[in-house]
Amino acid sequence: MRRYGKNPDEDDIRVRPNTKGNRPRTNIRPKHEDAAEGMVLTVDRGRLHVLIGERTIVAMKARELGRKSAVVGDQVAVVGDLTGDKDTLARIVRVEPRKSVLRRTADDDDPYERVVVANADQLAIVTALADPEPRPRMIDRCLVAAYDAGLEPLLVLTKSDLASAETLLETYATLGVSYVVTSRDTFLTGGVDAVRERLKGRITAFVGHSGVGKTTLVNALVERQRATGIVNAVTGRGRHTTTSALALPLPGDAGWVVDTPGVRSFGLHHIDPSRVILAFPELVPGTEGCPRGCSHDEPECALDAWVADGHGDPARLDSLRRLLATRERREGD
Repeated sequence: MRRYGKNPDEDDIRVRPNTKGNRPRTNIRPKHEDAAEGMVLTVDRGRLHVLIGERTIVAMKARELGRKSAVVGDQVAVVGDLTGDKDTLARIVRVEPRKSVLRRTADDDDPYERVVVANADQLAIVTALADPEPRPRMIDRCLVAAYDAGLEPLLVLTKSDLASAETLLETYATLGVSYVVTSRDTFLTGGVDAVRERLKGRITAFVGHSGVGKTTLVNALVERQRATGIVNAVTGRGRHTTTSALALPLPGDAGWVVDTPGVRSFGLHHIDPSRVILAFPELVPGTEGCPRGCSHDEPECALDAWVADGHGDPARLDSLRRLLATRERREGD
């Protein structure tokens, strides 16, 4: 070890250059004021396809974003090579604040939330009336997720040539949910105008379990092809043919549809009952007498007495309670 005298001068001390290993850290991040704005169309193994103007470029998340990720529907700021040429890669340096976030968990006891889509304003719940049979509990769960996210739900009932929609629609009549009924002939004749009319000017996420005709409908709406599957004759379940969410523009800049992978369950571990009731605005005043943290489906809830006094529709309260109860019951129960 080198020893210095009592009064060493600067020539006696060796100063290491300021190399990368000992560079002082900073929390200051570049603003990237010249970054281009775009919309995430799909995410595939860490690569994000982003629409910037009329070009689609491939980008990756910049390290400075940390754990913050971008999902389909996000508005992002991008820097780097924006030509969209083959083998080019840009960087996403900023994710803009989201207007809405549709989430789900794999199951009710799974604490890990998965963001399905960002910035959507409508959720199309696609359900077949037969082949496979309707699953009302699945519909209820999707409705709860839509209300929690602040999205307007739309029931899209397919294969009406195989079974009537009347019974299923009666189940949801008190909720006032908008709906469209289609048949297999709808696709053969090109008659998807009724569905397309409901999507005008909106970003609509399509969800549904496999085999209900979701991707077939999306193909007809956007006039392009994604792989479609068939229903297993033994189990009545479909094959997952859409493996990643994809945002697609409607012809004539009439809106966007987001085709999401088929799901077998829609976990609600993350749901806050106080947000679900906002979809029942006429019942909200009745919650003023509820105990702190009331879930609105418990014996102490003030809504029972409030509705009994004639301030609300009992059928609407029953519908709210049915939806809230889906948080405690698995889909197959």
